[in-house]
Amino acid sequence: MSTLTDPVKVMKQEVGKAAAARVQSGTIVGLGTGSTTAYAIEHLGVRLKSGDLKDIQGIPTSFQAEVLAKQYGIPLTTLDAVDRIDIAIDGADEVDPQKNLIKGGGAAHTREKVVDSLADQFIVVVDAGKLVDLLGSTFLLPVEVIPMAMTPVMRAIEKLGGKPELRMGVKKAGPAITDQGNMVIDVKFDSIDNPAELEKTLNNLPGVLENGLFVGVADLVLVGEVKDGNPVVREM
Repeated sequence: MSTLTDPVKVMKQEVGKAAAARVQSGTIVGLGTGSTTAYAIEHLGVRLKSGDLKDIQGIPTSFQAEVLAKQYGIPLTTLDAVDRIDIAIDGADEVDPQKNLIKGGGAAHTREKVVDSLADQFIVVVDAGKLVDLLGSTFLLPVEVIPMAMTPVMRAIEKLGGKPELRMGVKKAGPAITDQGNMVIDVKFDSIDNPAELEKTLNNLPGVLENGLFVGVADLVLVGEVKDGNPVVREM
């Protein structure tokens, strides 16, 4: 099957487009990280180029988002230079029925949480495969840790009932390193019954910068599905 007619790819493009279509002229936009969000960034660029959208500024959540924004002609700014974020668009690795998320597959969850939490409206773009009944069902929970604290944090996580594993780099010898220069521990919990409590508990461990639980942050979830070979986008 060619990528041009791949229904999954087309569906991701449509979800990204649907999110980008909600951005209005004159707004500050949080630009998330990941494959589906990349299509939203691309479509924002298309809207700017056509004149359908004017005078927006983007705040990237990662080096990847920054590179894409520059590629598609989206002017960038920083949190130091603005007093608000009107809307943020980002993906997720898991979404539960309460719109709580696990993020961090791309190790950008710390910057994503800062930007997404500050936004007046946070739109999540996912495919239906990311929907779960209980967080932690299919995806490990990422925890960003400063390098010197890696071992004691892993011990503390084990006491909380988690199975921690240091994330290793792909096509790189050694551990994966975040944009902040830290390491990521991926944790398997048998069940995450209280995401809000676990989010706080993990962030209170000395040496932990941030974890991938996003509780009560998402305002709208746009879900892409392929039905009868056709891409469909629905709101959750």
